[in-house]
Amino acid sequence: MATTLAHLQVNIDPAHAGFYRELFTHLGWGVLYDGDGILGVGATNDASLWFVPRTAEGPNDYDRAGVNHIAIGADSIAEVDAAAAYLASRGVPALFETPRHRPEFADGSGQTYYQVMFESPDRVLFEVVYSGPLET
Repeated sequence: MATTLAHLQVNIDPAHAGFYRELFTHLGWGVLYDGDGILGVGATNDASLWFVPRTAEGPNDYDRAGVNHIAIGADSIAEVDAAAAYLASRGVPALFETPRHRPEFADGSGQTYYQVMFESPDRVLFEVVYSGPLET
């Protein structure tokens, strides 16, 4: 059997839907659905993210059991830097001393793993990452 990731559902405060719509539009994702308090976005592959109204109160905590973060792949270091600049322009701080290279995650000599990590208004941890040849 061959399977692929189809979608992920993220429960959010509906008041924050605009943050996700603007972010993923900026990252080049298309809007698949936007209505009834639900936002669906998709990239160039078949996987999609669906942001739906939460049904219970309480903070999200990415350090507890469950999903730690959602990583979005970029095609270059420059794209990661552009994402970081976009976030900074909207007052969203980069976390964990990013953007930065993480050589411990690179695929070897001449390769890099370059990331920016940030938290959404719903405390969902995201990463925009480029993994590939170290650009000079």
